[in-house]
Amino acid sequence: MPGENLSRDEAHERAALLSVDGYEVVLDLRSAVGDSAEEVRTFRSETTIRFRRTGDGTSTFVDLIAPSVTSVTLNGRALDPATVFDGSRIALDGLADENVLVVDARCAYSRTGEGMHRFVDPEDGEVYLYTQYEPADARRVYANFEQPDLKAPYRFSVTAPEEWTVWSNGAGERDAEGVWRFAETAPISTYITCVVAGPYHYVTDSYTRGELEIPLGAMCRKSLAKHFDADDVFLITKQGFDFFHDNFDYPYPFGKYDQAFVPEYNLGAMENPGMVTFREEYIYRGKVTQAAYESRANVILHEMAHMWFGDLVTMVWWDDLWLKESFADFMGSFVNAEATRFSDSWVTFANNRKAWAYRADQLPSTHPITADIRDLEDAKLNFDGITYAKGASVLKQLVAYAGRDAFLEGSRRYFKRHAFGNTRLADLLTILEETSGRDMRSWAKSWLQTSGVNTLAPAVTLDAEGRITELAVLQEGDELRPHRAAVGLYRLVDGELVRYARSETDITGARTVVADLAGEERPDLVLVNDDDLTYCKIRFDEESLATLRAHLGDITDPLARALCWSALWNLTRDGLMPARDFVSVVLAFAGRETGIGVLQMVHAWTKSAVTLYAAPAWREEGGRLLAEGGLRELRLAEPGSEHQLTWARFFAATSSSDADFQLLEGLLDGTAKIDGLDVDQELRWALLSPLAAHGRADEDRIGAELARDDTATGKRHQVRLLASRPSAAVKAQAWAQVVESDALSNALVEATIAGFVQPSQRELIAPYAQKYFAVIERLWAERSIQIGMDVVRGLFPGLQDDEATLTATDDWLSAHASAAPALRRLVLEARDDLARALRAQECDGRAV
Repeated sequence: MPGENLSRDEAHERAALLSVDGYEVVLDLRSAVGDSAEEVRTFRSETTIRFRRTGDGTSTFVDLIAPSVTSVTLNGRALDPATVFDGSRIALDGLADENVLVVDARCAYSRTGEGMHRFVDPEDGEVYLYTQYEPADARRVYANFEQPDLKAPYRFSVTAPEEWTVWSNGAGERDAEGVWRFAETAPISTYITCVVAGPYHYVTDSYTRGELEIPLGAMCRKSLAKHFDADDVFLITKQGFDFFHDNFDYPYPFGKYDQAFVPEYNLGAMENPGMVTFREEYIYRGKVTQAAYESRANVILHEMAHMWFGDLVTMVWWDDLWLKESFADFMGSFVNAEATRFSDSWVTFANNRKAWAYRADQLPSTHPITADIRDLEDAKLNFDGITYAKGASVLKQLVAYAGRDAFLEGSRRYFKRHAFGNTRLADLLTILEETSGRDMRSWAKSWLQTSGVNTLAPAVTLDAEGRITELAVLQEGDELRPHRAAVGLYRLVDGELVRYARSETDITGARTVVADLAGEERPDLVLVNDDDLTYCKIRFDEESLATLRAHLGDITDPLARALCWSALWNLTRDGLMPARDFVSVVLAFAGRETGIGVLQMVHAWTKSAVTLYAAPAWREEGGRLLAEGGLRELRLAEPGSEHQLTWARFFAATSSSDADFQLLEGLLDGTAKIDGLDVDQELRWALLSPLAAHGRADEDRIGAELARDDTATGKRHQVRLLASRPSAAVKAQAWAQVVESDALSNALVEATIAGFVQPSQRELIAPYAQKYFAVIERLWAERSIQIGMDVVRGLFPGLQDDEATLTATDDWLSAHASAAPALRRLVLEARDDLARALRAQECDGRAV
C-alpha cells in the first residue's frame, strides 16, 4: 500500500489547479481468457484525458496502479515512463492551459475484488469480469485523476472475446470491428465508472413513466441463471423508481439501468450509474426467509437512491461521505416501508441496522458523521456503521425534527441546485433551513459534528394511588443532544402488553419532564424512544426491566418488541445484564417472535452472548442450553415455515453433543427427518459445518459434499469447512495460505479465515496470537487494503479472551506508534471488542 495513498490536501491542491473536460478509455480484455505466460495476467489500457489548467502551477500528477506503462504523451510530447511513473502516479510537468494526456499501460486483472476482478467459474470454466473502484481503484484499470470532485464525462471502448457481452455506464453496442463502444456519460466521478464483461445471463425489462422510458437489465453468471428471480428484482426496481420520481421531482438522469450480480464481491453493492453491481449472494440458491428478500430489496433501493444522492450530486471529498451513504441507507428503509411489500422495514432497521451503528459509535475509532478523512486509507475504513447506519438513524431523527415535507422539499432543491456538481455539509444545511425554518446549523453541530451515542432512561414518580406524578427522561453522554422522541406507557391486559399512553416531545439537556404523561396510571413498562424516532440507547427502570424478563413475548407491537430486544442486548454488551440472563430471556420468548428478521438477529446476538460475553465457566452450559432450546423450537415450528428453517440453522450452529451431531448426520443422510424441513443444498452445508468443526466430517466427507455442489459457492463452503477441522496441521496450513501466500482470491481468503476461527477451538489456535502481532505490519504493507482489512480483522486473537491477550495488544500498539493509522485503528477496534468481552464476562461471573 505505500505510495498508493492520496491525501486530502493533495486532492484539494489538484482540484484548484485543473478541471477535466473528458476521458476516452480504451480497454482490450481479450487476455482474460485462455492460458497466460505472464506472471501477472494483464490487459491493455489506453486512456486519453483532456483537461484544463485553471489555477497557478505547471505540474501535477495522474493516478495509475499498473505493472507497467508503455507510453505517456502530454500535448504531443513523449514522456519517459521509467522517469515519470513510480508505480502509482505519473508525474506531469509543463502543463499548458489546455492539455491532452495519453497513457498506454498494461493493467493487472484482480483477484481481490479491487479494480478489474477476474473470476473463473469452477462449474463451467467460464470467465467473468467486473470492476469495483470505491474509493479509489479506477486507477487500477485506467489512468485518471482519482478524486470525487474532478468529475468529467467518459467514453469507454472495449474489445472482448467474441462470445462475450460488455456493459458500462452508458448504452453500448458492438461495432463492425468487434469493439464495444459506449455512449458518453454525464459528468461523473471516477469511482462510479464501471465495466462488466463476460458470458453473463442477461434479462431485460423497461420502466415507463409518461415520456420517460428507462431500459432495465439484470444479469448473473450463466450457472446461476436457474436460481435468478429477475422478476422480483425488476418489481422492486420499478417500485423504487415510482417512489423517487413521485418525491424527488428530478427524472432519473443516467439513461439505462442495469443491475449485475457478480461473484467474489467485497461489498453489498455499488451505485455505478446505469450499471449497478451487487454481490451474487443476493441470488438465493435454496430456501431463504422473507428477511433475505427484504434485505435484497433494501440494497436495491439503497443503490437506486444513490443515483441522486451521490451520483448526480457528489461530495467534494470523503469527509462528506455521509452526504451519499447516510441518505441512501435511510432511503433504503424509507422506500421499502412505503413502496414495497416490506412494510415493516423500520422494524428491521431498529433491530438490525442500528445495532451496527451502536457498536461502531462505542469504539475508540468512533467519529462524527461528518468525519475528518485525511487520506484514502481513512476513507476506506469509514464505510462503517457511523457513516451508514448512524447517519441513517440521524436522518430519521431529522425527518421527525424538521418534518417529512421539509425534508423532501429540501432534497428536491438540493438536486436541482447542485446537479452534476459537488457539495459539502453547508450546501445541504442552507437548503434545509430554507425548507424547514429550523436552525439546522445548531442541529448539525450536535448530531453530525460530534460522536458518541446518548443513553435515554425513564425516571418515574408515583403517588399513593399508583398514578404518575412525574415522568422524566434522563440523558447521558458526552454530548447532550436535542431529541425529538416518543415515550410510551405499556400495561398488561388479558395477557398482552399493550400501549395505553404516548407522548412525543423534545428532549433536551440532562433531564426532561414529559408533562403530558402526568396523571396516567402506573405502567408495567416505560419505553423511551417508542416508535424509534431518534438515535439512542434505551435503558429501563427496575419495574420495566422486570416486566420484560417475564413478559417480553407479550408485547403485541412488533416495533416496540424489537426495540426491547435491542435494548436488552445493549445492556448485555455494556456489562449491565449477565449474558446468562439474556440467554434466559431468549429461550423464554424467541420462540414467540413473529418477525423473522428480528428472530435471526436475536439468534446472532445469543450466539455472541455465549461465545464472547458469558463467563468461561458457564460457556459449556450456555451452549448446551442454546442447542436444547434450538432443537425444541425447531420441533415446535410450523412445518415448512421460515421459522422452522431459521431454528434449524440455529440448532446446527449451536449443536455440541453427540446426540446433536447424530441428528445432523441423520438429516444429511436421510435417516432422520423433521416434518416440513427441506434439506436443500445450502442447508446441507449449514448442517455439515459443525460436524467438520468438531471432527466428525473429514476431508473425504467434505469432498463428497463438494461433488454434490461443485459450484463457486460450494467451493467456498468446502474451503471454509476444511479450515475448520480441529487439527494443528489444518490450522497451520490455513494460516500459511492466508498469511504467507497471496494465491487465494478475496472470497477464499474470507472463507479460510472463517474456518480457521472456531469458538470450540480456543486452545488449538492459541499459538497464533503471538504470530498475529508479528506479521500484521508486514502484511498490511504488502497486501491490498481490502485483503489487509480482512486479515487484520479476521485473525485478531479475540477468542483468546484473557488479560494476556489484552496486554499483548497494548504492547503492539505501544511499539508501533508510527504504524499506518488505518492499521492501528483496526487493532484498536479489536482491542476494544476484547476489553468489552472481558467486562461482560466479569458481569456474568457475578451472576453465579
